Amino acid sequence: MKKSSIDQDILYEDNHLIILNKHASDIVQGDKTGDEPLSEVLKQYLKIKYHKPGEVFLGVVHRLDRPVSGAVIFARTSKALSRLNVMLRDREIHKTYWAIVKNPPPKPSDHLYGFILRNEEKNKSFIHEKPFAGAQDAELIYHVIDSSQHYYLLEVDLLTGRHHQIRAQLASIGCPIKGDLKYGYPRSNPGGFIHLHARQLRLLHPVRKEQLTVTAPVPEDPLWTFFSARESAQNLLS
Repeated sequence: MKKSSIDQDILYEDNHLIILNKHASDIVQGDKTGDEPLSEVLKQYLKIKYHKPGEVFLGVVHRLDRPVSGAVIFARTSKALSRLNVMLRDREIHKTYWAIVKNPPPKPSDHLYGFILRNEEKNKSFIHEKPFAGAQDAELIYHVIDSSQHYYLLEVDLLTGRHHQIRAQLASIGCPIKGDLKYGYPRSNPGGFIHLHARQLRLLHPVRKEQLTVTAPVPEDPLWTFFSARESAQNLLS
């Protein structure tokens, strides 16, 4: 993401928090690649915009995988960060994703519950039906909300936030996300992104106590554009 264009990707901003529409390929927080993370880009943006001397505070509330796009929250104050962390732990931040898959799911909608274990060496997570040592519970609800001749658009309500959870759970039911080679999709997408997008966040503002609903526009991609246009048309008709 270019620093000069980051303001175009801000979905919500006030004195307490900032919600950004992350591009696929951006990283939220620094990692072993050494690439500049969004947390640092946003600090520079805030420093320049508000003429702040010295270090700018910015807390990372949650992350999205590098090849995933969509809404991600950062805290601008320690008070907001502390409260958002508690809300995240208590599942009071509701996250809805869109995922595009090629294979039809076994059911039009379902509640998936299993146990997930991360393999650090492979940077991959595996789903199991029964609990075992080291595994965490993994829970989501999906609905098929649209389809084309070759693909299905799933809306996913994420109930637990585990490493690669949506990617692993959809793959476990035979529906790897388009472009996701790591979880079994046969071909990658140009640029390495996958068709998984953090579409919407719903939460009570941690300081103002007002209800926030923030929706992230989909990336500029023919398939995303196709499904987004159809959803917009359906909303106009409803």
